[in-house]
Amino acid sequence: MKDLMGRAIWDYYHNENPEDLQTETSISELDELPVDYLFRGFEEMNAIEQKALRLSKGKILDIGAGAGSHALYLQNERNLDVTALDISPKSIEVCKLRGIKKTICENILDFSGETFDTILLLMNGTGIFESLSRIDTYLQKLYALLNDKGQILIDSTDILYMFDRDEDGGIYIPAGGYYGELDYVVHYKGESEEPITWLYLDFNTLKNAAQHNGFAIERIMKDEDSYLAKLIKV
Repeated sequence: MKDLMGRAIWDYYHNENPEDLQTETSISELDELPVDYLFRGFEEMNAIEQKALRLSKGKILDIGAGAGSHALYLQNERNLDVTALDISPKSIEVCKLRGIKKTICENILDFSGETFDTILLLMNGTGIFESLSRIDTYLQKLYALLNDKGQILIDSTDILYMFDRDEDGGIYIPAGGYYGELDYVVHYKGESEEPITWLYLDFNTLKNAAQHNGFAIERIMKDEDSYLAKLIKV
């Protein structure tokens, strides 16, 4: 892994000629991701993020912490016990430099030894599940990391709207897999990561998977095609 996201975060924090990231998927063209967006404060976050941060409680694990903006808010503004976890070494170094007290650089599937009251997965948190075939693996891992009655706060987007429609309103969906399974590529300063599989989930599919793995689930809020869900360990 070239850790291009981490390099962009590192360059921005140290003011070392940062450039905007570029991302693309198997169904979308190249798109700019301004790196300063990853450093935004609470007031600049969208309604789903703000709602999730308000609902966070107890001992918290922020998975995919990036530059640490969510964890920083929980730690500094709400005085909560939060751990920032990310697979990117440079992102975690920046989290430390920004003052986050607890950090872990590890793949969530390899992490163990602690349990939490809230697990936070934001900015299309279902993306880490990779594909429908891997959802059970991830949900079982998250279940094991939760205390009794613990909660997962996770967001995603139903991307059905991105597909073409015919004159009768029917939707052209490629055969051979779930429409929310995409190849996702990050570009930075002329370099490209290897494509990863990134999963966007409609709520009903997430609901079925959550219930199958022992969770109660509720859709907390909806914003156009995106939503925030709460999964409770029961």
